[in-house]
Amino acid sequence: MILNIVKGTIFAFLSGLGSVGNISVFASHMLIFQGTEKKFIHLILIHLAFANIILLLFYGIPRTMAAFGIRNFLDDINCKIVVYLARVARGISICTSSLLTVVQAITMSLRHSKWRKLKPRSSWHILPLFPFFWILNSLIGINLVHSITSTSMNTSQISLSEIYCNFQPENQKTGLIFLALMVLRDAVFQGAMGGASGYVVFVLYKHHQHVLHLQKSKVLYRAPPEIKAAQSVLLLMLCFCFFYWADCVLSLYINSLLENNSVIFNIREFLALGYAVLSPFVLIHRDEHLTECWRAERRERHWENV
Repeated sequence: MILNIVKGTIFAFLSGLGSVGNISVFASHMLIFQGTEKKFIHLILIHLAFANIILLLFYGIPRTMAAFGIRNFLDDINCKIVVYLARVARGISICTSSLLTVVQAITMSLRHSKWRKLKPRSSWHILPLFPFFWILNSLIGINLVHSITSTSMNTSQISLSEIYCNFQPENQKTGLIFLALMVLRDAVFQGAMGGASGYVVFVLYKHHQHVLHLQKSKVLYRAPPEIKAAQSVLLLMLCFCFFYWADCVLSLYINSLLENNSVIFNIREFLALGYAVLSPFVLIHRDEHLTECWRAERRERHWENV
């Protein structure tokens, strides 16, 4: 009983904290995007925050209610919707995070690089990718509509991973097909994310060498906003990789156990919310750095005009 209360409190805290952070990121970048400065990076961050909010609402809140002992609070249709949207939102988060890293790498590419030609000229060039992400992840998770039922139904198969819903075993071939699609999606987008992150690391290394050269020459140098933004995006991707692979390792470990280990299972559930909770605060930290850089640039331009 006490452990359930502790678990529910942690879920409520993480869901609330993450929701506040993501709503702040969503609102602030929405205001910026509606203003005179319509950058594609703001559109990507709005979409990422929106996906995180959906994940926190449809993954964190039901688990909070279940941990506090509330049972049968979802009927069959609502159970399908909740589990399905949580799965789709997780996939959207993976795709959008990969897009953010790739766009950041293209933005930082050298002027004469062929990748520079791929840089979006307008935020509207990014927009068609978002419906594609939703359609892709909706199709990949469509099997849940048939295999998820409410715990109020008279069924004998109750999964530990969905204590407020039942998971009915599906056809083996169907399960393998959808599993293969999920693995392929993750491999493609994480491969793109890894390649883009590697290029960002290379650019940051070249920038560090340039700074050392200027310091030896005793030249006053101020890092451009793109460099600090790249550092924050790289930190965001490191957080994503940590939570993603920790979740994968624990999932494989749980499936390999003959008996259910509630401690490992609870840790995995908390880690599943980790990226959605932590990412908005990394982005907020990034915005503070950019604001400082923009103010510094405006001061420099002001003194130049004077």
